[in-house]
Formats: sequence, C-alpha cells, structure tokens
Amino acid sequence: MNRILWLLMVFITLTVASATAGAQGRTLDNAPELADFFEAEVTKLERSNELTRFETLADWEREKPILRQQLFDMLGLDPLPLRLPLQPVVTGVVEHPEFVVERLHFQSLPGLYVTGNLYRPVKQEGPLPTVLYVCGHGQVKQDGISFGNKTHYQHHGAWFARNGYVCLTIDTLQLGEIEGVHHGTHRLNRWWWNSRGYTPAGVEAWNCMRALDYLETRPEVDASRFGVTGRSGGGAYSWWIAALDDRIRCAVPVAGITSLRDHVVNGCVEGHCDCMYFVNTFRWDYAKLAALVAPRPLLISNTDKDPIFPLEGVVDIHRQVRHVYQLYKAGDKLGLQITEGPHADTQELHLHAFRWFNRHFRNDLTMIEKTAVKFFEPPQLRVFADLPQDEVNTRIDEQFVAAAPSLSEQQLSEPMLLENITAKLLDRCFRAWPEAQDVSGEVRVEAGGTVQVNGTEQSVSRLTFESQPHVALQMDVLHGAGVELQNLQRLVLVVVPGGPLPAAAAEGISGPVALLSLRPGVHGPWPGNDAKQIQIQRRFQLLGMTLDGMRVWDIRRGLQVLRQQCSQLQSLEIRCAGGSEALVLLASLYEPPVNSIVVPELSLSEPAILNFSRTMSPALLPELAGRRTKLVVLSAAR
Repeated sequence: MNRILWLLMVFITLTVASATAGAQGRTLDNAPELADFFEAEVTKLERSNELTRFETLADWEREKPILRQQLFDMLGLDPLPLRLPLQPVVTGVVEHPEFVVERLHFQSLPGLYVTGNLYRPVKQEGPLPTVLYVCGHGQVKQDGISFGNKTHYQHHGAWFARNGYVCLTIDTLQLGEIEGVHHGTHRLNRWWWNSRGYTPAGVEAWNCMRALDYLETRPEVDASRFGVTGRSGGGAYSWWIAALDDRIRCAVPVAGITSLRDHVVNGCVEGHCDCMYFVNTFRWDYAKLAALVAPRPLLISNTDKDPIFPLEGVVDIHRQVRHVYQLYKAGDKLGLQITEGPHADTQELHLHAFRWFNRHFRNDLTMIEKTAVKFFEPPQLRVFADLPQDEVNTRIDEQFVAAAPSLSEQQLSEPMLLENITAKLLDRCFRAWPEAQDVSGEVRVEAGGTVQVNGTEQSVSRLTFESQPHVALQMDVLHGAGVELQNLQRLVLVVVPGGPLPAAAAEGISGPVALLSLRPGVHGPWPGNDAKQIQIQRRFQLLGMTLDGMRVWDIRRGLQVLRQQCSQLQSLEIRCAGGSEALVLLASLYEPPVNSIVVPELSLSEPAILNFSRTMSPALLPELAGRRTKLVVLSAAR
C-alpha cells in the first residue's frame, strides 16, 4: 500500500474518532456543540424575522406581496401549476334528516385525485357560508382499505351542515383513500426532496386551492364567505391556504403552528412529518406565515399541554401577529384560544371554532346548542369502490416540482452562463452560508510529530479552525520535515466526507498532502440511533440549510485556510474521495481557481442541497467547474 495513502487513512481515522469519542449515548441536550449551533442559528433567525420591526402599515404592505411570493416558492408552487379541468364526480349520497353528504372526488392535477365529502343542509334558502375542512392525521383503515381521514373528522362537517353551512372535508395525501407519502425525510431517507425543493405541504396547499375552485362551481355555496379550519396537520394546511388565497375570509387553524425555536431547539420536529413544513429557502420563522392572513378574521387555537405545538411558541406567534393586526387597526379580528388539554380534538376546541365562524359569517353570538358528533360508519363515506388506475398520488413527489432541464448548446454558449448560475445557486441553495464577518479567521497550528515516508522524514501539522460559529474543523498536512507551512509551494488537498479513504483517491500523489474531513462535530455523526440521526438532520433543513450545503462551505473554508497558512503556494490540486465530488466542484465555483481537481469519474451523485436540482441540472456541474479549472477524471485516464 502506498505509504502516503496509509498515513492519510490513519489521519482520517483519528480525526473522526476524536470528534465522536464519548458522544455515543448522549442526547442532543448534552451535545453542547450541536445545541449551541442550533441555538445560535435560531436566535439569528428570530431577530431577522421579528414582526414588530414593521413600524407602519405601509412598511408591512410593501413586504407582504414579497413574502407571499416567497411562500408560494417554498411550497413548490412558483410557478403555479395549470388550473386544468377538475373533472369532479359525485359517486354517491348519504342522507341524514338534517343534512346530506355527497361522496365526491376531483383531480387537482391530472391523476392527482382528491377525495372528499360535501356536507350541506337538507333545506336552504340561497347560497350559504362555506367551510373547507382539512384533516389531520387520523387514519381510518379496515382490512387493508383506507376510508380516508375525512371519515375520522366527519363530526365537523356534520356540525356545520346542521347549523346552516356547507362544508367540504377533503382527504390528505398521506391518509386519503389513495395513500400517498408525507414521510420522505421523516423516515424514508428521501433527502432528494431537499434538492428538488419538494414538500408534501405544497401538494396539500394546491389541493386546498383547487377545492375552493370546485366550491365556486356549486350553487349552494356563497363564495364571498369561504372559511377554513382543521387541526394538527389540518391546522397546518389551514395556514397554507389562508396565507396564499384571499378567497379565505375567515380562518381557524387548530394546533397547527409553533415557533422555529420549538421545532429546532426544543425538538418538536421529531413529532411532525414533512407535510408540516415548507422548504425554508428564505429562512423564515413561522410568525411570518401567520401574519399573511391579516387583516382577515383569524382565531389561533391550541391546547395548553400540546407537546408538538407547545404553548410558549403559540403565544409568541400570537404576540407578533397581533402587532400586524394592530397596524391594520383590526385587533378585534385576531383571537387566541387556549384551552386545557393535550394534542387532541377536544370539544372545547370545537365550540370556540364554531362561535368564531358564526360571529364573522353570520353575526350570530348565540350559544352553541348542538355538539359535533359522528353519524356514519366509515364505509358509508367511502368515495371509490375501486381505486383509479391512472392515479399519481403515490408518486406525486417525483413530478410536483420540476427538475431543472438540461441546457441546449446555445444556452451553454452564453457568455454569462457561469456567473448567472453561481448567482442563482447563492440565492436558491446557499442563503444559510455565514457572512464573512461572522467567521473567525483564527487558525491554530499544532505540530503532530514526524513520520517516515519512503525513507524520508515528513512532518505532520494539524490546522484547527472555525468553519462558521460553533463549527470547528481540522486539516492534517503532511509535508517535508523542517519546511514551514508558509513556504510550501505545492500541495494536494484530499477532501473526504467521512469513512475510509478509497485507494483511487491517492493514486499518483507525491509531496505535501492535506486532508480535510467533513464529518466531525456539528456536521455529524451525532449521538443516538439511526432514527435520532434522521431527526437531527431534519432540523438543519428547517433552518434553510442541509448538511451537504454546509459541507460545500466547509470546503471553501478549508481552501481559504490553506491559502492563508501556505502563502507561497504555486500549485494546489484537490482530490475528491468518498462521494465528495459534487461538493468539491460546487465549492470550486466560489473560490479562486485551483490548478486541477481530480475526480474518480464524472457520474456524480446528486447532493442533498436545498433546491439544487430544481435550480440546475446536476449533470451541468462538471461543465461549469471545468470552465474555471482543469478537471482530471481518473476513470478516463486509466
């Protein structure tokens, strides 16, 4: 074995071991580096997102359309899909002495079926106020047949119909009659969702918008009095549609929102699937979402012992949103309802929601006399006897957000292509990179002793530096004994994301070598089992970053430190190892060119970076990097 290769493998083993020693079995609470990093990032975003910074209504009104467009984007709805014919079908009717339930479906996109139940009074005079009820995660399944979560929440639709409303209750993607997926990053390791800019929250928001389109076609419906409510997941979807669509005139999201601090620092993310989150490209806290409903009537509803929507976060969101309502002089249109109880669909929550709609849609302040009760067995509310063969519900994640197309020869020849794409990547993928002034330039250099390589004495220098606040990295440099770092004239940097170093990465290396490992400390591995690793990783995406995106920054910092410490360098080569190729090529676009980059092959794995494949085709990356530096492909050279 090549002696340099053997030494590099030793160095990386020591580097990773030093980062993880003693970490096994520790929780996030006693992993201080990780906890400090999350605390610092959340605090920074709290300050930049604080709504009380808007001093006048004009200030808010200027920013509101920008924020709404950002929300469309973060839900994968920019551009909006085409509003194609809904093809609604009523498959049956269930009757009660006071109301009628229509079992129906429509297609929000071709093959994307939305199943629902439309509740309407038996007797009505003229169009009625209409509530869109969006369901939480209440699975109803018997003998392998899903009846949809609309059957779990049927008592809400029944109450509205018995009290003079039309109510459309629609199934969600995850627990509808056609069972889609909400858990891509939560448990299925579909980290490519990050790269595509996909979240099932976008599908739920789109289905809600199309539900309003359908309701506008119904003669029983007063489209000037649309309301929305739902709890848990349905609370979240209530926020999406109320924030995006002004057709919603009154909203009661129940147990569907809390602060970024609760999700990231306090770990509430572990209790939520991906439908609860937009892709946080613009690094929001959640009060911004809530404020987009202003000045329409909004009741924020929650219980006081809800572990996944904690009271403190709910109250803080209300505090900030109240400021925006006060700017509109519409404080009477914002309510905060906190009742005693856990994360459950309690009667106390029902009563306040019903009274809120009665007050704002019917000017009715009388007492609620009828309770919300279930009248039907789940099979009675089933829409499909047989599921449609052309459904795309089960694979909508692959097509809802389009991947960036390959470029034509003419587009590739555009003179500003490289500059335009790197600027776009900064805006769409790397907003979470730290500002230069926030990163310490201090580098600690420690002698690591000497070793014999092919009969020649070599020195080891370890460089310890800050990649960003609370993220420490190390590089080991193997160089001639007695030669100071600042006098090195050539150097090979080997970048390894972690694990053993492939032999191919060290082929042909001679002379000074630096090793940068991207796995220590804050950027993993972390305490806990595989499930815990996933939930920690999900915290990063809520902050508008991913591990791969921050590792690109780590490589940039490594290059900066090498050039600072080795000020006489005339030749700098980068070797990619262990799947770091795409990360190295991306980093090379933002630093002064190196002499060459050596990759095992040009068939690159797609990095899990927010919006990356939505912004550019991954196949374009070698072309772009090759415009700035020489690319050497080992597989082609053999």
